[in-house]
Amino acid sequence: MGKTATDWVLFVVLLIGALLMSGPFVWMIATSFKPAADVFQFPPTLFTADPQVENYVRIFSTIPFGRAMANSLVVSVLVTLLQLITCSMAAYAFACLRFRGREVLFLIYLAALMVPSQVTLIPNFILIKSLGWIDTYQGLILPYAFSSFGTFLLRQYLKSIPAELLEAARIDGASHAQIYLTIVLPLAKPALGALAIFTFVAQWNNFLWPLITTTKPDMQVAIVALATLQGQYNTDWPLLMTGSVIAIVPVLLVFVFGNRAFIAGLTTGAFGGR
Repeated sequence: MGKTATDWVLFVVLLIGALLMSGPFVWMIATSFKPAADVFQFPPTLFTADPQVENYVRIFSTIPFGRAMANSLVVSVLVTLLQLITCSMAAYAFACLRFRGREVLFLIYLAALMVPSQVTLIPNFILIKSLGWIDTYQGLILPYAFSSFGTFLLRQYLKSIPAELLEAARIDGASHAQIYLTIVLPLAKPALGALAIFTFVAQWNNFLWPLITTTKPDMQVAIVALATLQGQYNTDWPLLMTGSVIAIVPVLLVFVFGNRAFIAGLTTGAFGGR
């Protein structure tokens, strides 16, 4: 009752924006229950009078979608864990250790952020092929085991940790490994949570690299498996929307359970530093 007119106007604007943003998702879910004939009905209707629940069964018999979802989950989780380890170690070195050329080397890391991933696509593919890693998990995972962005994100957060705290640990005889494991990582949980969400979502939606490094259906990830449902002359839109609904569930779960860590990582120094 104490809200002003400006607050109500802002609330209405945000509500309209939220409805517009959620519109495509509602349409996707509604289409997943439609028979094929209702998709091209004119005028279009949001809900169908004959919901097809069997679409959610047919998706798994039409393509090996269960295996594709498992592949996506394995690749995304392992890439996320590897990036948390490698990026946190590199960030600790850049933020908490002093050595000659540290700032110059960090600028080189930042320069790598300006290089489009498509530029390194062919060299990485040649390397993976020469190692015999086509259609393997290591070929899908290891090229993304490190991230310049993740290093930058964590380094900026670690710069906000008081230097006196780390110095006190060194005076007490703690080694760099002990400081990293018992002090730095616990304090960096918000930034690590934000990086985990960024990495998981980016890897789950990664399409181009799995497309060119997998040829066997049992090694395809979910997003590539969904692309096979689109034909040149015909597309089973209810089945495609059904697969899209299932594929988006893990990402939603990550956001739901990692929402606090994500917000904390963005608001308590992950992009700050000193």
